[in-house]
Amino acid sequence: MNTGHHLRVGIFVFDGAEELDVVGPYDVLSSWAAHSPLRPEVLTFSADGAGVRCAKGLCLVPDTSADEVGPLHVLVYPGGAGTRALAADSAHLEWLRDVRSTTPLVASVCTGALVLAAAGLLAGRPATTHWAAFDELAALDPSVLADTEARFVDDGDVVTSAGVSAGIDMALHLVARLDSTEAARGVRRGIQYDPAPPV
Repeated sequence: MNTGHHLRVGIFVFDGAEELDVVGPYDVLSSWAAHSPLRPEVLTFSADGAGVRCAKGLCLVPDTSADEVGPLHVLVYPGGAGTRALAADSAHLEWLRDVRSTTPLVASVCTGALVLAAAGLLAGRPATTHWAAFDELAALDPSVLADTEARFVDDGDVVTSAGVSAGIDMALHLVARLDSTEAARGVRRGIQYDPAPPV
């Protein structure tokens, strides 16, 4: 697909998004963008371009709006308490289906998978979400093949991750997939990320 630009990654932000669901992938992807010869562009956008208040109170000012963001190669859809209202918003779900039709890769973090499921984007596909949200996922679409163990699930054109910090793992996977394993290792070293839990 030709978007008329180099590789473009958009992270959708909204009121009630979980902070680390947004800034974890953003930090990974923007660290990659700063060093990659592919010159990827990483930007944030909200529905109307206005600022948003995340789940724990952090306020973010996005780069642009959904109407102005333009074509993307990758859409990252975070989770958080705000996903419940979006999963019930028919106009938003129609927008998401439309974006999906022109975006080669869609990735969700945590309960962002609930909105993808509500839009019908996970029907019959393997996916994961936050450990406490699998019942909600099944209620939205019982055909989703829930993986309760994986940190992230790559099903080709749709990638989903488990809760919160798992979005960092998924974003590193996206770097490896879009660029190279070496690039992902470089980002991981640069942000000094070690997924092993403390002893």
